[in-house]
Amino acid sequence: MLEPGLKEKVVLVTGTNNPRGIGAAVARAFAAQGARVFLHYFRWRPTAATNAKSSADTSPGESFYYSQQTKPIEEVLEHVRESGAEVAAFEADLADPALIAVLFDRAEAILGPVEVLVNNAAYWEADTFLPSEADLPNKLVQLWTNRPQSLNAAAVDRIFAVNTRAPVLMMAEFAGRHIKRKAQFGRIINVSTAGAERFPSEVTYGASKFALESYTRSAAMELGKFGVTVNTVSLGPVQTGWITRELEQAILPTIPLGRIGTPEEVADVIVFLASHQARWLTGQRIYVGGGHGM
Repeated sequence: MLEPGLKEKVVLVTGTNNPRGIGAAVARAFAAQGARVFLHYFRWRPTAATNAKSSADTSPGESFYYSQQTKPIEEVLEHVRESGAEVAAFEADLADPALIAVLFDRAEAILGPVEVLVNNAAYWEADTFLPSEADLPNKLVQLWTNRPQSLNAAAVDRIFAVNTRAPVLMMAEFAGRHIKRKAQFGRIINVSTAGAERFPSEVTYGASKFALESYTRSAAMELGKFGVTVNTVSLGPVQTGWITRELEQAILPTIPLGRIGTPEEVADVIVFLASHQARWLTGQRIYVGGGHGM
């Protein structure tokens, strides 16, 4: 049997309060390995830009997905505790840079120094360079949301604040503390998208993730000598509550394995990247999407 070497490791996972989400699955997977898990979460507040309405609907889709994002952390905490793991949680808006150090302080005070960082939290808006009367190149977006907004400064700032600046500052905080205490083991895993190189109709979201991938490779180069590996998981379509049946049928032809992914399948890869078995792997982008994105 493989021994991942994660027992008693302190893992900080961001973006965990959606019970059907990737962050929650990652937390459960690490807990199952005997790790101590610190959950960051932020209850989403509806905005005019996202144009989502609350709904009691339990079918996957925009309203259901956003309703999951508004949930408190208790349900996820309960599921993580079922494995007997030590777990704690803290709510913070990662768009506020001042809260990055606070997040680490809380984790250290309760569980100990963070040894594994999973930057999963993200913020999404659909936007486009095209004027409102032009045809969109990405027809799939019409199955997921209303027409993307025209590119604007406020949206760029909102998306980059959470998707790029926050994980970069998290990595820097992790590195500073790791080096100061002369630790030998460190793992950083960043969550990106298979559309990072180009994402028509979601141009800023894609660009924010592409920038994060560049930071990931630079961090891998600089932190390797301190025993820290830094990698990216680049996701294809994963069912976290947002993929409707109609959208799923439209996406399936792009997936060689012929099905939508699950959060648990993503979590397995992230746990692997943190494990002893991945000790010689850094600076890499691993596509996790059943062949969607190669």
